[in-house]
Amino acid sequence: MEVDLEQIVQRGLAAGSLKFTTNLNQGMKSAEFIFLCLATPQSIDGSADLSILMSAVESISPLAKSGSIVITKSTVPIGSSSEIKRVLNRADVSVASNPEFVREGSAVHDFLHPDRIVIGSHSEEISRRVAAIYTAIDAPILMTDPSSAEAIKHASNSYLAVKLSYINAIAIMCELYGADALDVAKGIGLDHRIGSGFLTPGPGWGGSCFPKDTSALLHMANTKGFEFGILREAIAVNVEVQNRIIEKICDAVGGAIHGKKVAVWGLTFKANTDDLRDSPSIKIVSRLLELGAQVYCYDPAVSEIPALISQARLAKTAEDSCKGADILLVLTEWPQFAMIKPSQLVTEMSSLQVVDCRNILDRVQWMDVGFSYQGLGR
Repeated sequence: MEVDLEQIVQRGLAAGSLKFTTNLNQGMKSAEFIFLCLATPQSIDGSADLSILMSAVESISPLAKSGSIVITKSTVPIGSSSEIKRVLNRADVSVASNPEFVREGSAVHDFLHPDRIVIGSHSEEISRRVAAIYTAIDAPILMTDPSSAEAIKHASNSYLAVKLSYINAIAIMCELYGADALDVAKGIGLDHRIGSGFLTPGPGWGGSCFPKDTSALLHMANTKGFEFGILREAIAVNVEVQNRIIEKICDAVGGAIHGKKVAVWGLTFKANTDDLRDSPSIKIVSRLLELGAQVYCYDPAVSEIPALISQARLAKTAEDSCKGADILLVLTEWPQFAMIKPSQLVTEMSSLQVVDCRNILDRVQWMDVGFSYQGLGR
């Protein structure tokens, strides 16, 4: 069923379930549903910091309408609904879990066309009331208890992180034994039990979710005395992949990167976003700077160099970053990078070396004009 946001809003207004107000007090006293969509950043010990969320819950408590439902969209530790209920301290206000499963860069589409809608509550009536919000969206609805709903969110993100680490480990094996990781990924992805998603080798996973959520789930396991080995290894592989990329770059320029000029295409953790949080690109550039490299970066979504890599320089175009470069490093899969003709760079670079960490360049085209091309797992 084709649904647009305006249709959802109009249906909600007609049903009286959506109310708009400029007065917070009045809004809380008239709202049937109150959504918690707040940041839960990672603490030093790896756990989720709920201080922002709980502060909001405290603010809601004296204002919420009797009979309303506080719905948690934020990613929170398993069992947080009970703590939210305790802090809310309102017997006449219910709490439900309704985790979001949207991707950065395509959040509106993912909200309107979700794979599933998860609702966690100990009350079937509350679950049905929350489910009614989504009547305009065609997706399966899973009703469960709050802790299970919270666990689904963490389990989903952590599984995807494990899958990415797995294909990156397979890419390492392919390099060691002369296989092609892209063909291997395609071959195993055709198995319907596995699927093709998240089987693309790269410089590691990052962003605002995977690092935080895997650490939080590992912390939860540790507090219960469970050694979550597979998740711990996935995190370790994510670091190992970046170490191997550094080694690959150093080998390509003769063993020592000190004093070499490195052109970097891509700083965001993935294409179609400007998010630099926990970006593997930033981590790799930081390591190169520590080793004494001169780094010139280009990213279509970045207008200034992040503080973590302040010694790097930002070029106006991808081509400009390559002037005088000893090596080109592709770290983010922006599609426009694949459109650049390598022949334009032959006379610009000091040495025709390229390490394509996203396997997005046409290696035959680049090698035909004289480049020494290295991908990941190839």
